[in-house]
Order: sequence, then structure tokens, then C-alpha cells
Amino acid sequence: MISLESIILLLVIFLCGDSFSLYNRIITCHIKSGSHLSMSVSSHTTRVKRNFNFSKLSGGYLFPEIGRRRDAFLSANPSIKDRIISLGIGDTTLPIPPYILSGLIKGATKLGTKEGYTGYGAEKGRYDLRALIANNIYPKDMIRPDEVFVSDGAKCDIMRIQQMFGPDVRSAVQDPSYPVYVDTSVMMGQTGTLNNHTGQYENILYMPCTPENNFFPDYAAMNQRADIIYICSPNNPTGAVATHSHLSSLIKACKEKGSILVYDAAYAPFIRSPGIPKSIFEIDGARDVAVEVNSWSKYAGFTGVRLGWTVIPSSLKFSDGSLVKDDFNRVMTTAFNGASNISQEGGMACLTKEGQKEISQLIDYYLYNANLLKHTMEELGYIVYGGTDAPYIFLKLPPGTSSWDAFTDILERVQVITIPGAGFGPGGEGYLRLSAFAPRCDVEMACNRMKEKFSVKK
Repeated sequence: MISLESIILLLVIFLCGDSFSLYNRIITCHIKSGSHLSMSVSSHTTRVKRNFNFSKLSGGYLFPEIGRRRDAFLSANPSIKDRIISLGIGDTTLPIPPYILSGLIKGATKLGTKEGYTGYGAEKGRYDLRALIANNIYPKDMIRPDEVFVSDGAKCDIMRIQQMFGPDVRSAVQDPSYPVYVDTSVMMGQTGTLNNHTGQYENILYMPCTPENNFFPDYAAMNQRADIIYICSPNNPTGAVATHSHLSSLIKACKEKGSILVYDAAYAPFIRSPGIPKSIFEIDGARDVAVEVNSWSKYAGFTGVRLGWTVIPSSLKFSDGSLVKDDFNRVMTTAFNGASNISQEGGMACLTKEGQKEISQLIDYYLYNANLLKHTMEELGYIVYGGTDAPYIFLKLPPGTSSWDAFTDILERVQVITIPGAGFGPGGEGYLRLSAFAPRCDVEMACNRMKEKFSVKK
């Protein structure tokens, strides 16, 4: 039996950065004091029933599974640890630029002064930041500050949106798609079990996205209806972008079928092609049927800072006429204390002229990486999608090649980490995703290694 004292000591060890040396000091003192610390595994169970929905999830979340396989490979091959190059998870690698960083420093410095200190803020975020988002990111008079909810990122907001909608809705996702849409639907109890044959969950509408439809689903043509539609553009993982025509058709279908669209625009600033919408609210009628989530993670280097926002128009209503934004506000005020004061000061810097210039330079860097990857894989004879208005390359594998087998083959032969398309749903099988969020030297080295080892017959 582990004593209360021992549990407290273990918690201190866990929470401290230098845990190993602290562990030695504490254990030594603990033994000298004559205390007994038992680390035996207990067979005790509580009487609390596990949430059945979590038992329906298929394995672990995709990106930790990639990490597990990488670690297993390195454990078996420790001598080549320094050769590993990651073109996998979409985590940024460039440092935060100086002007934007100065905003974060300003936010932290203010907390150390009597005049500048602030505690809890508005759960929806600072009004001046919400006003800047409404007026600087969206066309004039399109969005009002009270329709903007500042948060700790788009991924977190997707789960909050799911909490708001609850278990009694049916969701539709692009196939392939970002795993969070499916996994949160399962967690919320919206789905049945996983069909091991199809790789799909019951009660989720999977909308096929293939080269034939430019990786954008035709919801209007489907004879099924969903309550909530999840769309990401520029898309993760395919790198495809939705055109004005695509989105106009989708908005029209949502109105006709009474659906709500959740539009993930987390990669919108990567769009450089003229005429491609960067926001769903550029489409007529979108305010009546759409929610938009966004984030500074990928284009301001805020993956570790954590700052994003969600826009819910006042005209978006449930079937009983109540406002969707009112319910989302209740979720935010109940389960969230607002984004970090420091992060929000950084967000203010992002929306200045200087900040926007720095963001544009970051995007240029990653898009150049994407171009290198795209052209390298095309030179090797692969069919490649994305990489023009998005930081992701979607690589079509030779017929019959498993995406997990391709992942393993590339890792073993050239020590480059990719992402198997199957991790994004059954529609991703037969593809690999390559991320441009890597240092330039790593991208160039990965390209050179693959040129030496791989090619496919045209």
C-alpha cells in the first residue's frame, strides 16, 4: 500500500523538471528517515464504470502512434539516432519572429508590474483582440467582435464545439480527414462501433475525397444527411483547397438539408492562388449555416504558445430558434478561463502591419519547403497532390502498397518520418503525407536521400 506521503512525493517528482536528480535525493532521504515506499502494482479497481465511448476508439491517436514507432525503431537502431529527419507531424520549427515575439515579451513583462498585472480575463478573449480579428482578418463589416471567441487553439475548440452539439447529432467528415473530427465524435457518443471491414464508424457520414473530385466532397449529391459537416481548407492531409464554386455548392446544400458547417481554416494564410477563398464567410449565405475555427499555430509559430479563435455568427440558429453562439459562450464560460494574457498580447502583435509581414515570411519559407518536396517526389515518378497553397504533400503510392508499410520502408531505408495516409481514415490508404514544417536543411537532406534510394516506374 502506497502511503499518502509517498504519493505526494511522487507528484513532486513528476511536476519537477529535474526529476531524476530530485528522485535520487528524495528517495535517499526517504530511506534514511525509515519510511517505506512500495511501488508494487495494485490489483485494486474502483466501482466507476468506464466511459464506453472511449473503448470504441481505434488504437491510439495517430501522431503519438507515429512517435511510438519512431522510438521503437531508434531503440533497435540507436547508432543512427542523429540521422532521423521528421516530415511527419505538422509542428512548426522556425523561431517566433522578433516583432511578434516582442508582443509576447510585453505580455509577460506587464504581469510583473503592479500597473500591468491582470488576472482572469474575459472567457471570450480581450475585446480589442476580438475587434482586430473581426476587422483585420475578415472583410469589412463581415464579422462583429461579439461573434469572435478567442481560445487556446482550433483543435481545442473542435472538442468544445462537439461538447456543445452533444451526442444526439450525426457528423459528416471528409475521407481522408484530420483525425480529431472523427475521434471527438466517437468520444461524445455520436457513433456506433468501428466496422473493421470498412474502417468506418457507424453513424458518421464519410464523404469520399479523391483525385476525381479534387479532394472535395459533393454533399449536395449525397442521398444522406448529417447535422454537422466538418470541412478543412487548405486541407489536412491532402493539401487541396476548396474553390468558390465548391463552397457555394456546400453552403447551398447545408441550407437545403438544415446542416451546420464547421469550417477549419487553420491553414488559410498559406493560400496564394488568386480567387481561392480564405474564409467560409466570403461565401454568400455562410453566416446562416457556418462556424469557422482558426489558429495562429501554423503561420505564426504558436504551436507551443496556444492561441486561436472561433467565429459563430449571430444569425446561426438551432432548430428551436436559439442562437448557437449563446450555447458556445456557455461552454467557454463554464469550462474555459480564457486564453493566456501573454498569448493574447502576442496575438495583438500578429495583427499589426509588422506582424503580418513576419507571418508572410514564415509562410514563404514553409511553402518553399513544400515546393522542394513536391518537385522531388514528382521527379521520382510519384503522383503528388497539394504543396501549392498548403504546407502538406499528399503522395500517391504504387498500387497495392500499404501506407504503413511505406512509412516503415522509408524510415528504415532513409530515416525519414512520414505520415501514413491510412491514419486519416480509410480514404487515405495508398497515400503518404509529407509535412513542409521542417528546417530547410532537413528538407533538402530528405530529398537527397530519397533521390538516392527511391523511384517508381512512370
